[in-house]
Amino acid sequence: MPGKKLTLLLTLCAAAAWSLLPAQPTPAPAPAPAAQPAGDPRAEIASHIPGVRPDDLRPSPIPGLYELTRGMDIAYVTADGKFALTGDLYDLAKDDNITEHRRRELRVKAIAAVPESEMVIFGPSDPKYTVTVFTDVDCPFCRKLHSQIADYNRLGIRVRYLFFPRSGPNTSSWTKAEQVWCSADRKEALTRAKLGQDLKTKPCANNPVARTYALGKDFAIEGTPAIVMADGEMLDGYIPPDVLAKHLQDAK
Repeated sequence: MPGKKLTLLLTLCAAAAWSLLPAQPTPAPAPAPAAQPAGDPRAEIASHIPGVRPDDLRPSPIPGLYELTRGMDIAYVTADGKFALTGDLYDLAKDDNITEHRRRELRVKAIAAVPESEMVIFGPSDPKYTVTVFTDVDCPFCRKLHSQIADYNRLGIRVRYLFFPRSGPNTSSWTKAEQVWCSADRKEALTRAKLGQDLKTKPCANNPVARTYALGKDFAIEGTPAIVMADGEMLDGYIPPDVLAKHLQDAK
């Protein structure tokens, strides 16, 4: 059995050599893993609601209730993601509509994302106020508002028009909006269209009508004109020039 004897001899020699080495320090035990911070509760809530991301949620003033924002829609959900409430939330002590404040913030942000190059603007050289108006070429009250555009401007009101043909795509009002945009002089074309005059301009590609219409839908606009103030407040319908100027002055 020479093979087994040789193996045993090598093993003994290795053990003897190891015993001559300096003693090695006993390694310290590995530190326990640090405690992980508590997870974002919004992620847990979002996991229960299809299509919702954590960024769509934020705490409301009521403990255990979260604000859920989807586009311009605002609702409130419980911390377990099982129940939801719709409607405006009020601070009774301050007589303050918290939900409306949030809507205004969202409107301001959404309109700020629309470049003025996608608007038709009528304004004085030194405006005091700027309003953004969703307009329909064929809407009677939109036409009434535009017939007084010089009066709005004289009162220091700068009017930025966004197209919102209420009848939707593939309709006459939609085509007229595209024709106005695709005209060489958009301001003149809009005035003519609101006077009921036919435009010969053909609709062109990459016009903003579909985008501003979609924005109006996000704002839940049902009628025109819809006038949005600089602070996000939205007024539905025609407002005479002097009344609008007074409202803007009071809101300062």
